[in-house]
Amino acid sequence: MNYELIAFALFAAVTLSSAVGVVLMQDPWHSALLLGVALLSVAAHYVMLAAEFVAMMQVLVYVGGVLVLITFAVMLTQRDETDADADEVVQA
Repeated sequence: MNYELIAFALFAAVTLSSAVGVVLMQDPWHSALLLGVALLSVAAHYVMLAAEFVAMMQVLVYVGGVLVLITFAVMLTQRDETDADADEVVQA
């Protein structure tokens, strides 16, 4: 069997499963992590196509920049559940 075909099928399965996980996850933190996995897997596809520069830009711009921005946004806007539970007890 051709090793390139096996590698392509493996990275395709990783890309599709992590992309579905991004949509189906309820926790935004896990969704952002799965988005990073999907973007890294797409970069691996670019390497397999001998487009190393595009793969490097994929990792630097999307994984390095956009994913860090999403991670900071999730960390800064996510509410702590223990504080929410304490507020509900005080109001009741």
